Amino acid sequence: MSELNILKGEVRENTGKSFTKSVRKEGNIPCIVYGDKKDPVAVNINSVSALKLYNTGRMLTTLLDLELSNGDKMKVIPKDIQIDPVKDNIIHIDLLRLSGDSRVSVEIQVNFVGENDSPGIKTGGVLTVTRYSVELDCPALSIPESIDVDISNLEMGESVKLSDVNLPEDVNPVITDRDITIASVTAPVEEIEEEIIEEASEEDGEDSVEGEEDQTTDEAETSEGTPEESKEESKE
Repeated sequence: MSELNILKGEVRENTGKSFTKSVRKEGNIPCIVYGDKKDPVAVNINSVSALKLYNTGRMLTTLLDLELSNGDKMKVIPKDIQIDPVKDNIIHIDLLRLSGDSRVSVEIQVNFVGENDSPGIKTGGVLTVTRYSVELDCPALSIPESIDVDISNLEMGESVKLSDVNLPEDVNPVITDRDITIASVTAPVEEIEEEIIEEASEEDGEDSVEGEEDQTTDEAETSEGTPEESKEESKE
């Protein structure tokens, strides 16, 4: 395992806001380790090590080796990261303890391949991405870093769904009641706007013709006058 994926933690006996504040002042991050049908454990981890991992953008999908000061070693995955809204640094992490047969739901990054071969894109279409990541149910010890989505055969107006993707063995979608659209090839915005303008122009033209016809009819009726008016004019 990469050295970046190894965290060293110090078991913390004391809990509470006053203790966690002192932990942060010492350059550490307070964490809670829970799960695997065992009691939660409060630990401190070095803020520099945690920040390096956080900056990879994959912290919530990375399996970690946690080595504690009491000699315990375990597999964990970060499940919640609290960020200070003002200083923008990590102030707390929840770590889920995992065993060999554990499963975990994680957001996995999507990579698109074959974009240059897509017939729809070749003819001027634009790749519109709906999901940059998808939530998958994975074995705890076999979490994929990302999944590849092949769009090389997408025509204009077509889309690729999660059911079209070849997922790794024993990895399944979390959402099963519907198929998730990941991306589609659509017409450029300029073309859509031109179509809307053309349709609006046609409608305005039709309204203009109808208006002219109505005006002509009104003028004709006015010039003819009523039958009574015509009789009075003939008597005079």
